[in-house]
Amino acid sequence: MAALGWLTPRRRSATARSVLAGEASAEAARKSAQDEPPSLTGARQAPPEEPAEAEFPVQGDDLAAAFFDLDNTVMQGAAIFHFGRGLYKREFFRRRELARFAWQQAWFRLAGVEDPEHMQDARDSALSIVKGHKVCELMSIGEEIYDEYMAERIWPGTRALAQAHLDAGQKVWLVTAAPVETATIIARRLGLTGALGTVAESVDGVYTGRLVGEPLHGPAKAEAVRALAAAEGLDLERCAAYSDSHNDIPMLSLVGHPYAINPDTKLRKHARAHDWRLRDYRTGRKAVKVGVPAAAGVGAIAGGTAAAIALHRRRK
Repeated sequence: MAALGWLTPRRRSATARSVLAGEASAEAARKSAQDEPPSLTGARQAPPEEPAEAEFPVQGDDLAAAFFDLDNTVMQGAAIFHFGRGLYKREFFRRRELARFAWQQAWFRLAGVEDPEHMQDARDSALSIVKGHKVCELMSIGEEIYDEYMAERIWPGTRALAQAHLDAGQKVWLVTAAPVETATIIARRLGLTGALGTVAESVDGVYTGRLVGEPLHGPAKAEAVRALAAAEGLDLERCAAYSDSHNDIPMLSLVGHPYAINPDTKLRKHARAHDWRLRDYRTGRKAVKVGVPAAAGVGAIAGGTAAAIALHRRRK
């Protein structure tokens, strides 16, 4: 899609592949949530650092849920890059492949456009890493990688928002283009209900190197939320969604309570035009109504890009 297309992202329609990806992600999310022991789902961690608005979320509203984007919304940087660092440390692939993968991720975040050939190349690189490996193996390694690279990168403010929904008796789901297994680990560690993520095909517990549908990105995220809401009997007008990226405007537009978290420029403009709420934790600000400009802070891609640069320098 040309760059101009991102000026009106709500007009982007879902393709058959994005619908398939969304439905597969919703099914995987519900299954993983049902498989979790009760002590993990909805587990309580530290109390929120700041209260949500008095009128929201509504206590005891079981027709409502919250959907949180992951990268730069809940976590600083890109989860898939942190996961890649962990796999590289365990010699799943070589330095050249890591550099290529990091560049693909950084390019996409910087450009903000979906060039089909580039996206296909990035997708094939990621899938080739896990092809032939067991799902249980990657899940076990993912637990270790979370402790090594991700645990200290959670935004406390966004975590507090998620906890407010949990305390109100609502389910809270991550929604991300990262692999659903990685997303599920992060959701479990944060005490959330579960996660919607990209579903990689597996046969007899072994990755085939193919996706089910396409990456859970843009319209596919919206389709996943829509499918999960239908399966869970949710009223989307009573639900909330949180994201940093204009790519997630299709998802944010589905719910009655959209929030822009650490927003990029395009999302900030869209949020201002539609009177959405803004929270910017890059500067330590409290919640403000859209219309009060956020101070200049670390860009949305800073976490992942800085990590890539630091890793490259250390290994020279």
